[in-house]
Amino acid sequence: QVQLAESGGGLVQAGGSLRLSCAASGLTFDRSAMGWFRQAPGKAREFVGAINRSGSSTAYADSVKGRFTISRDNARNTVYLQMNSLKPEDTAVYYCAGRSGALPYTGAHSYDYWGQGTQVTVSS
Repeated sequence: QVQLAESGGGLVQAGGSLRLSCAASGLTFDRSAMGWFRQAPGKAREFVGAINRSGSSTAYADSVKGRFTISRDNARNTVYLQMNSLKPEDTAVYYCAGRSGALPYTGAHSYDYWGQGTQVTVSS
């Protein structure tokens, strides 16, 4: 019943920006921490960032810190990932995830719900 729907992916040149959105339904959004993960072909799914239920605390992978920003709008049941200064190595399918808890954990195993993903391709 819980559904997470990512959008905003696409093709962008290196150095460009994209903003991903994740719209949640069937989930008590303002009581749930949210995360973003990504997976490139042939590689394991990796943590990108997470945000606690109120938006007051965030966590980022070292590889994206300073370039990506997670935010949320609880009134719209939506979490965002603003991606700036994109690099070819950022190319991956990006997944939105939610958990039945408040803390922005970094492990995929901590998340209960997953979207279908949105493709981000960064060309050099």
